[in-house]
Amino acid sequence: MRAEMDETHDAELRSWVADANGHSEFPIQNLPFGVFSPRGEAPRGGVAIGEHILDLWALSDAELLPEFVWEICGTAALAPLDEFLKLGGAQRVALRKALSAFLAETSEPHPELLYHASECRMGLPTSLPGYTDFYAGIHHARNVGGLFRPESPLLPNYTWVPIGYHGRASSVRVSGEALRRPSGQLKFAEAEEPEFAPTQKLDFELELGIFVGARNELGEPIAMEDAAEHIAGYCLLNDWSARDVQAWEYQPLGPFLGKSFHTTISPWVVMPEALAPFRIAQVREASDTEPLPYLLCAEDQEHGALDVELEVALVTETMRRAGETPFVLSMSNARHLYWTPAQLVAHHASNGCNLETGDLLGTGTISAPSDDGLGSLLEMTRNGAREIALPNGETRTFLEDGDEVILRAHARRDGFVSIGFGECRAVVLAAW
Repeated sequence: MRAEMDETHDAELRSWVADANGHSEFPIQNLPFGVFSPRGEAPRGGVAIGEHILDLWALSDAELLPEFVWEICGTAALAPLDEFLKLGGAQRVALRKALSAFLAETSEPHPELLYHASECRMGLPTSLPGYTDFYAGIHHARNVGGLFRPESPLLPNYTWVPIGYHGRASSVRVSGEALRRPSGQLKFAEAEEPEFAPTQKLDFELELGIFVGARNELGEPIAMEDAAEHIAGYCLLNDWSARDVQAWEYQPLGPFLGKSFHTTISPWVVMPEALAPFRIAQVREASDTEPLPYLLCAEDQEHGALDVELEVALVTETMRRAGETPFVLSMSNARHLYWTPAQLVAHHASNGCNLETGDLLGTGTISAPSDDGLGSLLEMTRNGAREIALPNGETRTFLEDGDEVILRAHARRDGFVSIGFGECRAVVLAAW
């Protein structure tokens, strides 16, 4: 089931929540779901609308929506959102339409059901039973490969198989929670032996996160034609990386402690239905191989990619004290992913691996083909060989203590209202 455009995408639609009208992230055309806690209260499901959060728990109790969505709304009010996300596209569409009508400017206002977002604490949206990180950004793969294998930047399997590894779900944290600089084994080029010390090459990675909705049974693959139905929503994801730890440990089995110490995600789940106007064709180079049949679906090739602008910005401790605005390091776009989200899901389950509701899949770093759209400092600084000059005179090769990285994303298209993902941010703290 592919998300279709309907009345909820109408550019003329306005809300009785006044600050939602013209909001850069959460206009009424977005309506992402998340888990929030009002001050001193239990966590519950909510929907972002402008600068506010609609309390689905209170809305469900008030029975102000059409009766046929009462049960769906009650499920969406539960924290975490797993039970809601597993319901599937038809139920999400029904609730989305009901919420859109309820929040529309022409409907009776119910401000008693709103909390200002600044007065609430956000939580992880799902129980996160599993986390897998892919490597689906081809420009990032080429750039990194060129640093370490200039004679063969892209390995021969890359255009055939979506590359990925199993990450650590337990260290995924919601935006705003600080990151502690990790320590690990480092092997300096001039040293005979490795040493254990705080990483000197702390990096970010600009990614999208994909939440699994409906699960599949162990041993039962997900067909490519059905894979999109298993995607319940999207978020921003920062796959923090200790590049020096990673460089020493990754052979022969791949990433481990250089990645597992912290992953930051934005708190709001942007629904596939909200992104319907921003679907685009998956574009590959004419010389590329055609995906194997289990990864090939005509509809996915025509509509399975996403046109979402991506931004990464930096605030240093010095900038913060001076009240300076974040410095934008890079602008990229999700269209640069080599594999579609549905292809990542289908491949993950192709061997019979059981994906669980609430699982998180990272796309991998999404770099643009140009130097102004790189998704990591590893690429921007050529592994520390060149410095990035900041407007206040500071320089960076990798992240320093006190630095704050901010990821943002916006989907835009002429004739439609732009929607955002909210921020994915975290400050770097000194090592223990």
